[in-house]
Amino acid sequence: MRTLCASTLIGEFFVIGFAGLVAMKDDSLTVSTVWTVSGIAMLFSLLLCGVLTRPGGLQLGWALQIALIASGFVVPHMFFLGAVFAGLWWASIHYGRQVDAAKARFAAQAEAEPQTPAQA
Repeated sequence: MRTLCASTLIGEFFVIGFAGLVAMKDDSLTVSTVWTVSGIAMLFSLLLCGVLTRPGGLQLGWALQIALIASGFVVPHMFFLGAVFAGLWWASIHYGRQVDAAKARFAAQAEAEPQTPAQA
């Protein structure tokens, strides 16, 4: 699960950066404001990769997804992209857990099988 979730977060890192470039075209926002908010969100997505397996890591990921969707009020395309990444986040968690369970089953099965000596 960690690999899939981290991949989604890395993708979000780039999308947040590109959204920052689009937001700079808004005359009501200063460049420093755009890059402060975008930079914090980008840093958060990277740091979140490291805490996914800790308690609350997945919930922080959901908070980032909500923030991405809410950023659509500044960059309207982010409503769509935020929803897409929220779907990817859900899929990463859902299918990642299935992959982890399958790996655990295969590992248990491999330990249960008797070891045969190598044929010479």
